[in-house]
Amino acid sequence: MTMRFQRRHSVLPGFGLTLGFSLFYLCLVVLIPLAALALKAASFGWEALWQATTAPRVLASYRLTFGASLAAALVNAVFGLVVAWVLVRYDFPGRRAIDALVDLPFALPTAVAGIALTSLYAETGWLGRPLAALGVKVAFTPLGVCVALTFIGLPFVVRTLQPVLEALDPEVEEAAASLGASRLQSVFRVVLPAIAPAWLTGVALAFARALGEYGSVVFISGNMPMRTEIAPLVIMTKLEQYDYAGATAIAVTLLAASFLLLGAINLLQAWSARRGAVE
Repeated sequence: MTMRFQRRHSVLPGFGLTLGFSLFYLCLVVLIPLAALALKAASFGWEALWQATTAPRVLASYRLTFGASLAAALVNAVFGLVVAWVLVRYDFPGRRAIDALVDLPFALPTAVAGIALTSLYAETGWLGRPLAALGVKVAFTPLGVCVALTFIGLPFVVRTLQPVLEALDPEVEEAAASLGASRLQSVFRVVLPAIAPAWLTGVALAFARALGEYGSVVFISGNMPMRTEIAPLVIMTKLEQYDYAGATAIAVTLLAASFLLLGAINLLQAWSARRGAVE
C-alpha cells in the first residue's frame, strides 16, 4: 500500500509520459534530421555519391581530418591523463583555476579559439616566432590543424577520467606498494586497468569531436586544397557551389564514422559496467 501511494502521488510524471516525451524529443532533434540526410544522399544515386566521396580533393581532406583527429586524440590521451591525475591527486595553489580552465574550450566560441590560436602560432606570434626560428611552422600547416583539434578535445579526456580517479582509493596503490610492487607495477597493474574504460571512452569522444570541428580549424589551417583542407570545410565549399550531392556524400561519410565511434563508446561502457559488476 505504501508503494502504491508513493507511485500514485509522485511529483514526477509516470514512466509512460516521460518515455514518450523522450522518444519524441530524440526523434525531433536527432533521428529525423539524420534520416533526412541519409534519404537525401540515397536520392542522388550510388554512382554520384561514389564519385563525390572518392574525388582526389575529398580523399585528401579525409586523410587530413581523420589523421589529425587521431593524432590529437592520442596526444590528449597522454596529457589528458596527466592533467586529470594532477587535479585529482594533488592539492596546490591555483588548482581550482586550472580545473576551471580545462572547460575553456567548451565555453569559448570555436571561431574565437581559431583566431587566438592562429595569432599565437603564426610566424609573428608569441609562440610561432621562436618555433619558426627552429624551423617549425605551425600555422597554415597540418600541424596547426592538430594543435587546434588537441585544444578542443582535451576536456573530453580530462572530464571523463576525473570521476573515475576520484573514486579510485589511493589505499589500493598503497596496498600494492606494501606487497612489494614498484611504482610502474602499481601504475600498470592497479591504476590503468581501473581507469582504462573511462580513458578509452574519453579518447574516443575527443576523436569524434575532432572529426566534425570547423570553427577553430578553418583559421589556423590556411584552407589550401589537397594540403590543409579539412572535410567539414569541403562540405561548406560544396554547399556554396550548390553541389548538394557532393556535400551530402561527405556528410554521410562523416556521419557513418561518428556512428561507428558511438557504437564503440557504448560497447566500452557496457564492458566497463559488466567488469564492475563482476568485481
